[in-house]
Amino acid sequence: MKSVNIFTRALSTVAAIQVADAAWATTTAKRDDTATAGCGLQHVAATINVTQAHSLMSSNRNRTYSLHLPAGYNASAPHPVVIGFHGSGTFGGLFEADTKLSEDRYSAGKIMVYPDGVRGNWAGANYSNVSLAVDLQFVHDLLVELRDQYCIDNSRIYATGLSNGAGFVNGIACNSVGDEFAAFAPHSGAYYDATDQPCTPARSPLPILSFHGGNDTTVPYDGGEGEGGTLPSIRDWLTEWAKRDNCTSNSEQTVDSFDGDVHHSSWTCDGRQALQHYRIDDLGHCWASTEPNLSQLGAAQGPTHIDASGIIMEFFDNFTKPMQLDGINSTNSTGSDSSPAPTSAPANPLFLGSVSVMAIIVSLWIYGQPL
Repeated sequence: MKSVNIFTRALSTVAAIQVADAAWATTTAKRDDTATAGCGLQHVAATINVTQAHSLMSSNRNRTYSLHLPAGYNASAPHPVVIGFHGSGTFGGLFEADTKLSEDRYSAGKIMVYPDGVRGNWAGANYSNVSLAVDLQFVHDLLVELRDQYCIDNSRIYATGLSNGAGFVNGIACNSVGDEFAAFAPHSGAYYDATDQPCTPARSPLPILSFHGGNDTTVPYDGGEGEGGTLPSIRDWLTEWAKRDNCTSNSEQTVDSFDGDVHHSSWTCDGRQALQHYRIDDLGHCWASTEPNLSQLGAAQGPTHIDASGIIMEFFDNFTKPMQLDGINSTNSTGSDSSPAPTSAPANPLFLGSVSVMAIIVSLWIYGQPL
Protein backbone atom coordinates (compact mmCIF):
# COMPACT_ATOMS: atom_id res chain seq x y z
CA MET A 1 0.00 0.00 0.00
CA LYS A 2 2.87 2.31 0.83
CA SER A 3 4.41 1.82 -2.62
CA VAL A 4 1.02 2.54 -4.22
CA ASN A 5 0.74 5.80 -2.26
CA ILE A 6 4.22 6.84 -3.34
CA PHE A 7 3.37 5.99 -6.96
CA THR A 8 0.08 7.89 -6.72
CA ARG A 9 1.81 10.91 -5.25
CA ALA A 10 4.44 10.75 -7.97
CA LEU A 11 1.76 10.71 -10.65
CA SER A 12 -0.01 13.61 -8.96
CA THR A 13 3.22 15.56 -8.78
CA VAL A 14 3.97 14.93 -12.46
CA ALA A 15 0.43 15.96 -13.39
CA ALA A 16 0.72 19.12 -11.32
CA ILE A 17 4.02 19.97 -12.97
CA GLN A 18 2.51 19.38 -16.40
CA VAL A 19 -0.46 21.64 -15.59
CA ALA A 20 1.82 24.34 -14.23
CA ASP A 21 4.11 24.01 -17.24
CA ALA A 22 1.15 24.29 -19.61
CA ALA A 23 -0.13 27.34 -17.75
CA TRP A 24 3.32 28.94 -17.84
CA ALA A 25 3.61 28.22 -21.56
CA THR A 26 0.19 29.74 -22.19
CA THR A 27 1.05 32.83 -20.17
CA THR A 28 4.38 33.17 -21.92
CA ALA A 29 2.71 32.85 -25.30
CA LYS A 30 0.26 35.59 -24.38
CA ARG A 31 3.03 37.88 -23.17
CA ASP A 32 5.05 37.25 -26.32
CA ASP A 33 2.13 37.73 -28.70
CA THR A 34 2.02 41.13 -30.41
CA ALA A 35 -1.35 40.33 -32.02
CA THR A 36 -4.62 41.94 -30.90
CA ALA A 37 -8.13 40.86 -29.88
CA GLY A 38 -9.41 41.43 -33.41
CA CYS A 39 -7.39 38.51 -34.75
CA GLY A 40 -9.81 35.84 -35.92
CA LEU A 41 -12.67 38.28 -36.51
CA GLN A 42 -13.60 37.79 -40.16
CA HIS A 43 -14.73 40.54 -42.56
CA VAL A 44 -16.71 40.12 -45.77
CA ALA A 45 -14.84 40.32 -49.06
CA ALA A 46 -16.59 43.58 -49.97
CA THR A 47 -14.70 45.34 -47.15
CA ILE A 48 -11.28 44.23 -48.36
CA ASN A 49 -9.18 46.61 -50.48
CA VAL A 50 -11.94 49.25 -50.21
CA THR A 51 -11.83 52.42 -48.12
CA GLN A 52 -14.75 52.70 -45.70
CA ALA A 53 -15.96 55.35 -43.27
CA HIS A 54 -16.34 54.51 -39.57
CA SER A 55 -17.14 56.38 -36.38
CA LEU A 56 -16.60 56.05 -32.64
CA MET A 57 -17.39 58.01 -29.50
CA SER A 58 -14.46 59.78 -27.86
CA SER A 59 -14.64 62.50 -25.19
CA ASN A 60 -18.42 62.64 -25.72
CA ARG A 61 -17.95 63.41 -29.42
CA ASN A 62 -18.73 61.37 -32.48
CA ARG A 63 -15.34 61.06 -34.20
CA THR A 64 -14.90 59.68 -37.70
CA TYR A 65 -12.18 57.93 -39.66
CA SER A 66 -11.67 56.04 -42.91
CA LEU A 67 -10.07 52.61 -43.01
CA HIS A 68 -8.55 50.60 -45.84
CA LEU A 69 -7.91 46.88 -45.39
CA PRO A 70 -5.19 45.60 -47.74
CA ALA A 71 -5.83 43.15 -50.53
CA GLY A 72 -5.37 39.68 -49.12
CA TYR A 73 -6.17 40.80 -45.58
CA ASN A 74 -5.76 37.78 -43.30
CA ALA A 75 -7.79 37.92 -40.09
CA SER A 76 -5.44 35.38 -38.51
CA ALA A 77 -2.17 37.22 -39.20
CA PRO A 78 -1.14 40.42 -37.38
CA HIS A 79 -0.86 43.36 -39.78
CA PRO A 80 1.04 46.65 -39.49
CA VAL A 81 -1.09 49.79 -39.21
CA VAL A 82 -0.31 53.24 -40.63
CA ILE A 83 -2.41 56.18 -39.42
CA GLY A 84 -2.37 59.27 -41.64
CA PHE A 85 -3.41 62.72 -40.37
CA HIS A 86 -4.69 65.27 -42.90
CA GLY A 87 -3.91 68.99 -43.12
CA SER A 88 -6.09 71.82 -41.85
CA GLY A 89 -9.52 72.36 -43.36
CA THR A 90 -9.69 68.95 -45.01
CA PHE A 91 -10.43 65.33 -44.07
CA GLY A 92 -8.89 61.87 -44.08
CA GLY A 93 -10.14 60.84 -47.51
CA LEU A 94 -8.39 63.81 -49.06
CA PHE A 95 -5.10 62.87 -47.43
CA GLU A 96 -5.51 59.32 -48.72
CA ALA A 97 -6.11 60.51 -52.29
CA ASP A 98 -3.26 63.04 -52.17
CA THR A 99 -0.60 60.67 -50.85
CA LYS A 100 -1.86 57.52 -52.62
CA LEU A 101 -0.77 55.62 -49.51
CA SER A 102 -3.56 53.04 -49.81
CA GLU A 103 -2.24 51.88 -53.16
CA ASP A 104 -0.72 48.41 -53.01
CA ARG A 105 2.67 49.64 -54.27
CA TYR A 106 3.05 51.53 -50.98
CA SER A 107 1.00 49.73 -48.36
CA ALA A 108 0.83 46.08 -49.38
CA GLY A 109 -0.12 44.07 -46.29
CA LYS A 110 -0.74 47.18 -44.16
CA ILE A 111 -3.98 48.49 -42.68
CA MET A 112 -4.33 52.18 -43.55
CA VAL A 113 -6.34 54.50 -41.29
CA TYR A 114 -7.25 58.14 -41.97
CA PRO A 115 -8.86 59.95 -39.00
CA ASP A 116 -10.79 63.21 -39.35
CA GLY A 117 -10.05 66.24 -37.21
CA VAL A 118 -12.86 68.17 -35.52
CA ARG A 119 -14.20 70.55 -38.19
CA GLY A 120 -11.17 69.75 -40.31
CA ASN A 121 -8.42 70.65 -37.84
CA TRP A 122 -6.06 68.96 -35.40
CA ALA A 123 -4.95 70.23 -32.00
CA GLY A 124 -1.80 72.32 -31.75
CA ALA A 125 -2.64 75.43 -33.78
CA ASN A 126 -4.56 78.38 -32.36
CA TYR A 127 -7.33 77.71 -34.90
CA SER A 128 -7.85 74.18 -33.55
CA ASN A 129 -11.34 73.34 -32.35
CA VAL A 130 -10.40 71.04 -29.46
CA SER A 131 -7.59 70.76 -26.94
CA LEU A 132 -4.53 68.58 -27.41
CA ALA A 133 -5.81 66.31 -24.63
CA VAL A 134 -9.07 65.67 -26.52
CA ASP A 135 -7.34 64.75 -29.78
CA LEU A 136 -4.79 62.57 -27.98
CA GLN A 137 -7.67 60.76 -26.29
CA PHE A 138 -9.21 60.21 -29.72
CA VAL A 139 -5.98 58.58 -30.89
CA HIS A 140 -6.05 56.32 -27.84
CA ASP A 141 -9.70 55.39 -28.39
CA LEU A 142 -9.08 54.80 -32.09
CA LEU A 143 -6.28 52.36 -31.30
CA VAL A 144 -8.53 50.51 -28.86
CA GLU A 145 -11.22 50.12 -31.53
CA LEU A 146 -8.76 49.04 -34.20
CA ARG A 147 -7.29 46.39 -31.92
CA ASP A 148 -10.74 45.05 -31.08
CA GLN A 149 -11.91 44.85 -34.69
CA TYR A 150 -8.82 43.91 -36.71
CA CYS A 151 -5.77 41.69 -36.51
CA ILE A 152 -3.05 44.19 -35.73
CA ASP A 153 0.64 43.84 -34.95
CA ASN A 154 1.08 45.95 -31.82
CA SER A 155 4.78 46.36 -32.50
CA ARG A 156 4.18 47.92 -35.93
CA ILE A 157 1.83 50.88 -35.58
CA TYR A 158 2.98 54.06 -37.36
CA ALA A 159 1.85 57.67 -37.85
CA THR A 160 2.34 60.15 -40.67
CA GLY A 161 0.68 63.44 -41.55
CA LEU A 162 0.79 66.65 -43.56
CA SER A 163 1.04 70.23 -42.25
CA ASN A 164 -1.40 70.65 -39.33
CA GLY A 165 -1.69 66.85 -39.30
CA ALA A 166 2.11 66.55 -39.18
CA GLY A 167 2.18 69.00 -36.30
CA PHE A 168 -0.29 66.77 -34.47
CA VAL A 169 1.91 63.75 -35.23
CA ASN A 170 4.65 65.63 -33.38
CA GLY A 171 2.20 66.16 -30.51
CA ILE A 172 1.52 62.42 -30.38
CA ALA A 173 5.25 61.65 -30.31
CA CYS A 174 5.76 64.11 -27.45
CA ASN A 175 3.14 62.51 -25.21
CA SER A 176 2.53 59.15 -23.56
CA VAL A 177 0.24 57.83 -26.32
CA GLY A 178 3.28 58.06 -28.60
CA ASP A 179 4.59 54.92 -26.94
CA GLU A 180 1.93 52.99 -28.88
CA PHE A 181 3.77 53.77 -32.13
CA ALA A 182 6.92 52.31 -33.65
CA ALA A 183 7.87 55.34 -35.79
CA PHE A 184 6.62 58.71 -37.09
CA ALA A 185 6.86 60.55 -40.42
CA PRO A 186 5.62 64.18 -40.40
CA HIS A 187 5.63 66.05 -43.75
CA SER A 188 5.67 69.87 -44.02
CA GLY A 189 4.94 69.96 -40.32
CA ALA A 190 3.31 72.99 -38.71
CA TYR A 191 4.88 72.47 -35.29
CA TYR A 192 3.04 75.25 -33.47
CA ASP A 193 2.98 73.47 -30.13
CA ALA A 194 6.74 72.82 -30.33
CA THR A 195 7.33 76.42 -29.23
CA ASP A 196 5.22 76.40 -26.06
CA GLN A 197 4.32 72.82 -25.10
CA PRO A 198 6.58 70.39 -23.19
CA CYS A 199 7.77 67.37 -25.15
CA THR A 200 8.37 64.26 -23.07
CA PRO A 201 8.52 61.16 -25.30
CA ALA A 202 7.66 57.89 -23.62
CA ARG A 203 10.88 56.28 -24.84
CA SER A 204 14.13 57.11 -26.58
CA PRO A 205 15.08 56.93 -29.34
CA LEU A 206 11.74 57.48 -31.03
CA PRO A 207 12.26 56.99 -34.79
CA ILE A 208 11.25 60.06 -36.83
CA LEU A 209 11.50 60.78 -40.55
CA SER A 210 10.53 64.29 -41.66
CA PHE A 211 10.16 66.16 -44.96
CA HIS A 212 10.01 69.89 -45.61
CA GLY A 213 10.15 72.18 -48.61
CA GLY A 214 12.65 74.99 -48.85
CA ASN A 215 10.09 76.94 -50.87
CA ASP A 216 7.29 76.49 -48.32
CA THR A 217 5.72 79.89 -47.61
CA THR A 218 2.84 78.53 -45.48
CA VAL A 219 5.15 76.84 -42.97
CA PRO A 220 8.54 78.48 -43.68
CA TYR A 221 11.65 76.36 -43.25
CA ASP A 222 13.22 79.09 -41.10
CA GLY A 223 10.16 79.43 -38.87
CA GLY A 224 8.28 82.58 -37.90
CA GLU A 225 4.63 83.50 -37.50
CA GLY A 226 2.19 81.12 -39.18
CA GLU A 227 -1.57 80.92 -39.58
CA GLY A 228 -1.87 79.04 -36.29
CA GLY A 229 0.82 80.65 -34.14
CA THR A 230 4.59 80.79 -33.84
CA LEU A 231 6.57 78.19 -35.78
CA PRO A 232 10.06 76.95 -34.90
CA SER A 233 12.69 76.72 -37.61
CA ILE A 234 12.94 73.20 -38.94
CA ARG A 235 16.64 73.13 -38.02
CA ASP A 236 15.82 73.94 -34.40
CA TRP A 237 13.02 71.37 -34.37
CA LEU A 238 15.42 68.70 -35.62
CA THR A 239 18.07 69.71 -33.08
CA GLU A 240 15.59 69.25 -30.23
CA TRP A 241 14.59 65.80 -31.47
CA ALA A 242 18.25 64.81 -31.80
CA LYS A 243 18.65 65.68 -28.11
CA ARG A 244 15.52 63.74 -27.09
CA ASP A 245 16.61 60.72 -29.12
CA ASN A 246 20.11 60.84 -27.60
CA CYS A 247 21.66 60.96 -31.05
CA THR A 248 25.45 60.98 -31.07
CA SER A 249 26.29 62.08 -34.61
CA ASN A 250 24.69 63.37 -37.77
CA SER A 251 25.55 63.67 -41.45
CA GLU A 252 24.06 65.46 -44.44
CA GLN A 253 24.33 64.48 -48.05
CA THR A 254 23.07 66.14 -51.19
CA VAL A 255 21.41 63.66 -53.51
CA ASP A 256 23.53 64.28 -56.61
CA SER A 257 21.10 62.79 -59.11
CA PHE A 258 18.63 65.56 -58.26
CA ASP A 259 20.93 68.49 -59.19
CA GLY A 260 21.52 69.41 -55.57
CA ASP A 261 17.85 70.06 -54.89
CA VAL A 262 17.35 67.30 -52.29
CA HIS A 263 19.32 67.18 -49.03
CA HIS A 264 19.11 64.11 -46.81
CA SER A 265 20.23 64.39 -43.18
CA SER A 266 20.48 61.50 -40.75
CA TRP A 267 21.40 61.13 -37.10
CA THR A 268 22.77 58.05 -35.35
CA CYS A 269 20.69 57.29 -32.28
CA ASP A 270 21.36 54.15 -30.25
CA GLY A 271 23.33 52.73 -33.17
CA ARG A 272 20.58 53.29 -35.76
CA GLN A 273 19.61 56.11 -38.09
CA ALA A 274 16.45 56.77 -36.12
CA LEU A 275 16.21 60.47 -36.98
CA GLN A 276 16.17 61.42 -40.67
CA HIS A 277 15.16 64.49 -42.64
CA TYR A 278 14.66 65.45 -46.28
CA ARG A 279 14.82 69.10 -47.35
CA ILE A 280 13.57 69.60 -50.92
CA ASP A 281 14.69 73.07 -52.02
CA ASP A 282 12.03 73.78 -54.65
CA LEU A 283 9.12 72.17 -52.78
CA GLY A 284 6.27 74.37 -51.57
CA HIS A 285 3.60 73.43 -49.06
CA CYS A 286 2.59 70.09 -50.54
CA TRP A 287 3.30 66.36 -50.44
CA ALA A 288 6.56 65.44 -52.19
CA SER A 289 5.81 63.14 -55.11
CA THR A 290 7.29 62.32 -58.49
CA GLU A 291 3.72 62.20 -59.81
CA PRO A 292 1.05 64.94 -59.91
CA ASN A 293 -1.06 65.04 -56.75
CA LEU A 294 -3.79 67.15 -55.20
CA SER A 295 -1.69 69.18 -52.78
CA GLN A 296 0.55 70.25 -55.67
CA LEU A 297 -2.52 71.95 -57.17
CA GLY A 298 -2.91 74.03 -54.01
CA ALA A 299 0.79 74.94 -54.03
CA ALA A 300 0.76 75.77 -57.77
CA GLN A 301 3.64 73.47 -58.59
CA GLY A 302 4.31 70.18 -60.31
CA PRO A 303 5.97 66.92 -59.25
CA THR A 304 9.26 67.01 -57.40
CA HIS A 305 12.32 64.76 -57.33
CA ILE A 306 11.42 62.32 -54.56
CA ASP A 307 8.46 60.18 -53.61
CA ALA A 308 7.69 60.74 -49.93
CA SER A 309 5.10 57.94 -49.77
CA GLY A 310 7.61 55.30 -50.83
CA ILE A 311 10.40 56.62 -48.60
CA ILE A 312 8.07 56.75 -45.59
CA MET A 313 6.91 53.16 -45.99
CA GLU A 314 10.48 51.94 -46.39
CA PHE A 315 11.44 53.82 -43.20
CA PHE A 316 8.52 52.32 -41.29
CA ASP A 317 9.47 48.82 -42.43
CA ASN A 318 12.83 49.26 -40.68
CA PHE A 319 11.38 49.84 -37.21
CA THR A 320 9.28 47.88 -34.74
CA LYS A 321 8.24 49.02 -31.31
CA PRO A 322 10.17 47.35 -28.46
CA MET A 323 7.63 45.19 -26.64
CA GLN A 324 8.10 44.97 -22.87
CA LEU A 325 7.83 41.36 -21.69
CA ASP A 326 8.54 41.10 -17.98
CA GLY A 327 11.22 43.74 -18.33
CA ILE A 328 12.79 42.14 -21.40
CA ASN A 329 12.69 43.99 -24.72
CA SER A 330 11.27 42.04 -27.64
CA THR A 331 10.59 43.08 -31.23
CA ASN A 332 8.48 40.19 -32.46
CA SER A 333 6.19 41.11 -35.37
CA THR A 334 4.22 40.23 -38.47
CA GLY A 335 3.05 37.01 -39.95
CA SER A 336 1.81 35.82 -43.33
CA ASP A 337 -0.57 37.91 -45.41
CA SER A 338 -2.42 35.06 -47.15
CA SER A 339 -6.16 35.43 -46.68
CA PRO A 340 -9.00 33.02 -45.77
CA ALA A 341 -12.51 33.70 -47.09
CA PRO A 342 -14.04 36.53 -44.99
CA THR A 343 -17.56 36.10 -43.66
CA SER A 344 -18.87 39.18 -41.79
CA ALA A 345 -19.02 42.96 -42.22
CA PRO A 346 -18.48 45.89 -39.83
CA ALA A 347 -21.63 47.68 -38.72
CA ASN A 348 -23.04 50.33 -41.03
CA PRO A 349 -20.06 50.78 -43.37
CA LEU A 350 -20.04 53.69 -45.82
CA PHE A 351 -18.14 52.80 -48.96
CA LEU A 352 -15.91 55.50 -50.37
CA GLY A 353 -15.14 54.80 -54.01
CA SER A 354 -12.13 56.61 -55.44
CA VAL A 355 -14.20 58.39 -58.10
CA SER A 356 -16.67 59.91 -55.62
CA VAL A 357 -13.85 60.95 -53.30
CA MET A 358 -11.96 62.60 -56.14
CA ALA A 359 -15.04 64.61 -57.16
CA ILE A 360 -15.19 66.18 -53.70
CA ILE A 361 -11.46 66.46 -53.27
CA VAL A 362 -10.41 68.75 -56.08
CA SER A 363 -13.02 71.36 -55.17
CA LEU A 364 -11.95 71.32 -51.51
CA TRP A 365 -8.25 71.67 -52.21
CA ILE A 366 -8.11 74.39 -54.86
CA TYR A 367 -9.67 77.10 -52.69
CA GLY A 368 -6.25 77.43 -51.05
CA GLN A 369 -6.96 77.36 -47.33
CA PRO A 370 -3.67 77.34 -45.36
CA LEU A 371 -2.78 73.93 -44.02
